[in-house]
Amino acid sequence: MQKNTSARAPIWSRDFVLATGINFALAAVFYLLMTTMALYAIERFSADDGLAGLASGSFVLGAVVSRLLTSKYLDLVGRKRTVVIGLACFVVLALLYLVVTDLTILIALRLVHGLAFGAASTAIAASAMTLIPVSRRAAGAGFFSISATLAAGIGPLIGTLLIDSVGYDGLFWTGTIASIIGLAAALLIRLPERTPSEEEVRNKWRIRPADLIEARAMPIAFVVFLGCIGWSGVLTFYLNYVDATGSTEMAGAFFTVYAIAVFGVRLFAGSLQDRFGDNAVFYPALAIFAVGLVVIAQPPSPTIIVIGAVLGALGFGTLIPSGQTVAVSSAPPARVGAATSTLFLMADAGIGVGPVVLGVLLPLTGYDGMYLLLAGLMVLTLGIYALTHGRLRAGAATRLV
Repeated sequence: MQKNTSARAPIWSRDFVLATGINFALAAVFYLLMTTMALYAIERFSADDGLAGLASGSFVLGAVVSRLLTSKYLDLVGRKRTVVIGLACFVVLALLYLVVTDLTILIALRLVHGLAFGAASTAIAASAMTLIPVSRRAAGAGFFSISATLAAGIGPLIGTLLIDSVGYDGLFWTGTIASIIGLAAALLIRLPERTPSEEEVRNKWRIRPADLIEARAMPIAFVVFLGCIGWSGVLTFYLNYVDATGSTEMAGAFFTVYAIAVFGVRLFAGSLQDRFGDNAVFYPALAIFAVGLVVIAQPPSPTIIVIGAVLGALGFGTLIPSGQTVAVSSAPPARVGAATSTLFLMADAGIGVGPVVLGVLLPLTGYDGMYLLLAGLMVLTLGIYALTHGRLRAGAATRLV
């Protein structure tokens, strides 16, 4: 396979646009429900902080399991088929929130909903990376991830507005409509398929850790995992933190400012990574994220919300697309699906485990103490990055050809 050295190779093909739209629909439903589910569990079922965190995070735990299996069976099942089946299930499961009357059933639904999300999002992310010219992979990954960035701002904002205006039923209907739009785009898209080797077909029922996890992607995936634990505290509990001050509407403003800021960051972060290497992105991102969490720990006010959102965008907002570039670039073509799955599996694990653990710690730390604790975790993550990928070729990702 010949390396594409053209810095001007086009990124925005018809199918890349559709893939980005599908990713937006999936992420919009994820953020719409993730940022409101803990509050919903408390208000609807009188759940404590621990169970509220589980109701929110169980979705991501389901996605973790699904990503493991998708990494092995993506090319055996077919990339487009996986996306379509995953989104079809996504539509049905989104509707079921309207009829849930028990907290245990809600947690189970969130788990199964996460399974569908994991399959569809892994397939579309892996396929999108193969639609991007190799020489512009970091820039293309950044553009692709902007869809999730917009969803990160729009989802929570719409969620808070819907809760205040039409209630949770309106929230769940909105999630269903977004899922249907994503399914429609999936039916239209054309994705590059890879024919599995004879060995892959012969061993399709054999499941080993090496079949599910791409070891070469694990160092950067672990850094992303820790970063996602930090962000999970914001994603799951910031609405509750602001609500406790009697200013719920400001939570929507936080995520809106975050989305606007991270949109701008990702327009140039990918090109910066392509030109100067991974360290030029990861070192400042982790340091700024730590500072941002210290700001977020302060009592919510308009000024604190704006500063915290901008710092969160500059910090956490670049970790996943930059990590995806490193993960995919470190793996051979036959393992791109596994590398993508490994990266997002660890990201999901961080966002899924974080709310459960932090929900248990909250009675001891309070919201402010929790965010300061997470800031310390980001400082530790900075050191872990330096000892792992940061030492590898000065942090420059391996470009396979």
